[in-house]
Order: sequence, then C-alpha cells, then structure tokens
Amino acid sequence: MPRVLFAEDEQKLANLVIDFLTAEDYEIDLAASGTAALNRLESNNYDALILDVGLPGLSGFEVCKIYREKGGTAPIIFLTGQSTVADKERGLDLGADDYLTKPFHMRELSARLRAITRRSRTLVSPRLEIGDLSLDSATHTVTKGGTPLQLMPREYALLEFFMRHPNRTFTQNELLDEVWSKDSEASPDTVRVHITKLRAKIDSPDKGEESLIKTVHRVGYRLEKRQ
Repeated sequence: MPRVLFAEDEQKLANLVIDFLTAEDYEIDLAASGTAALNRLESNNYDALILDVGLPGLSGFEVCKIYREKGGTAPIIFLTGQSTVADKERGLDLGADDYLTKPFHMRELSARLRAITRRSRTLVSPRLEIGDLSLDSATHTVTKGGTPLQLMPREYALLEFFMRHPNRTFTQNELLDEVWSKDSEASPDTVRVHITKLRAKIDSPDKGEESLIKTVHRVGYRLEKRQ
C-alpha cells in the first residue's frame, strides 16, 4: 500500500482527499502546516507527497526545497489556488513532479498520483545499502561486508522490500500482500519463518550486532537503518 504525505490546512478538502485516496488503497498521513510536514518527513518514508502551496508556517514551496536539499526523492504534487505560469514554473524548478490547480476532481488527483508513483518506481536505484549490507536489484545479489549472501527467492524479495522502506513498520498481513502473491497460501506463520531465516543470514550476533529487522510487539516488523 503506497504511503503518501498530504500537507493541507483546509480541513474540508483534507477530509475529502483522505477519504477518496484511502478508498483507492493509499495510506495517507496528514500534516496541517509546513512545519508539521517537515517533521513527518524527518521520521517517515513516503512513496509520494501532495503539498498545498499555501500552508501556514512554511509554504509548500519551502517544504519542497528543504526536502529536496536533504536528498528526499519521493515524487511531489503541488496543490494551489493560483494558475499562473510563473507559479507553476517555480514549483517545478524546486523539484516538484506535477501541479494541480484548485478546484480539482478527485479522480484527476488519483490519476496524477498513480502516474508519478509509477514513474518513480522505474527510476529507483538498483543498488540499496544499509550499513555493510548491500543489495543490487539489477543482478539480484546481496553482500554483507563484501561477502556474497545466498538468499532464497522469497528471502531476497522480503529483504528488498524492507530495504526500500527502512524504519517503517509493517504488519504480517501487509508483508503477505506486498511480498507474497495475492493467491498464495502463505500465512502469518510463513512470514515469521522467513524473517527468522533472513535474520540468520544478514545479522552478525557474534560481533555484538543487534538484528537489523526489529520485531515491533503486537504490530509487526521493521528494518532499522543504522546511522
């Protein structure tokens, strides 16, 4: 389920967008100000951002600028009541991917969101690195400290999913939906077994390291990106 940060201070519009996109199978986090949006971005990873230009505190333009300067790569859609070319040009120059003028149809927002997330998936880096763990999706290889690891296909898929979403907690059912096929007979027990096997291959407890994959009690699992 794609996770989207939606920064909008107009509550009525925010409720409409959240209801519509939730029904479209998006997970939406709402921020009512520019400062709140940046705080969310500091502690969470998102598949896309929808930013109202006229946010209180920091504007959507400022949020975008700071986010991009810090290396943020999630695609961004700006929402604005202004339709001038100069305004749109400024947003795109700051690193936005699309622009939608209010009022807009919810289906158009959904279509544009699908388009930018689809494009971002095709541009995603083939190499993922967390600590001394490296995964190359182009060659389907994983190394730890330069030493190749032998992972079974499902273990590899699970690790890649975690590495693309570090510090984010997933329930067992979410992992089943994302890593196992919809018609699979896999169960939550299957997830637990594969995580146990994966931990045995990627962790180094003999060196005093804690497991990269943390169990969040009564919630699920997350892969922690160490500093």
